[in-house]
Amino acid sequence: MNINKMKVIILAGGVGTRLAEYTKTIPKPMVTIGGTPIIRHIINIYLKFGFKNYYIALGYKGHIIYNYFSKKNITEKSYIKSKKFFKHLNFRSKGQNCRITFVGTGLGTMTGGRVKRFEKLINDDEFMLTYGDGLGNVNIKKLINFHRSHGKIVTVTAVRPPARFGVLDIDKTKVKDFREKSQVDKGWINGGFFIFKREFFKFIKGDKTILEKNPLEIAAKKGEMHAFKHKNFWHCMDTKRDRDVLEKFYKEKKFIWSK
Repeated sequence: MNINKMKVIILAGGVGTRLAEYTKTIPKPMVTIGGTPIIRHIINIYLKFGFKNYYIALGYKGHIIYNYFSKKNITEKSYIKSKKFFKHLNFRSKGQNCRITFVGTGLGTMTGGRVKRFEKLINDDEFMLTYGDGLGNVNIKKLINFHRSHGKIVTVTAVRPPARFGVLDIDKTKVKDFREKSQVDKGWINGGFFIFKREFFKFIKGDKTILEKNPLEIAAKKGEMHAFKHKNFWHCMDTKRDRDVLEKFYKEKKFIWSK
């Protein structure tokens, strides 16, 4: 399969309660960085490597995401009533054309359940998937080559969590050393930017399945998951503080996720 024909699923259906300052009125993937919704920044990461087919898993306030890309104005009421919301459109970004398919995956569906909804929509042997709130300068083609080199069902991009707190070396109450915590002080975490073989769908039971629980845990226990170690820039947007950090990068013209 030509890698540029691989499809990219973006999970964009969660409520984003830790970003309530914004998500009371808009879905989390529509929170902006530099005036542009983070979901469009994510699409641009993949577009840079020539990927043109996107599937957006809608849930909470999904009509707002669709309205942004389509420049239409469907109402929340009509969106909710359409239990099988499904729309295609062509979109242009960064001078490139791409095709986006919007799929209503349910308001209360868990992450694994949202992925399961694509079992009948994507018939390819492999597909990509990421979250709608994380940015990184991941080399997608190297990621795919790595995935194909080990031949297992799942590849997860492993990242170092962003430094948040200072490190104290304490002897009783005496501080022997103080330093800003660096990424190398911590282990690896799930950074999204997955690649799955089609067989992964069998690990997901239904709407109530959490992707990060049984499906990925089972794949790991079966030896069917490998980690692509990404040692460069990655940052998620869980909180307002995270959003402010990304906004600062943007204003300083440090578009690290697109370099």
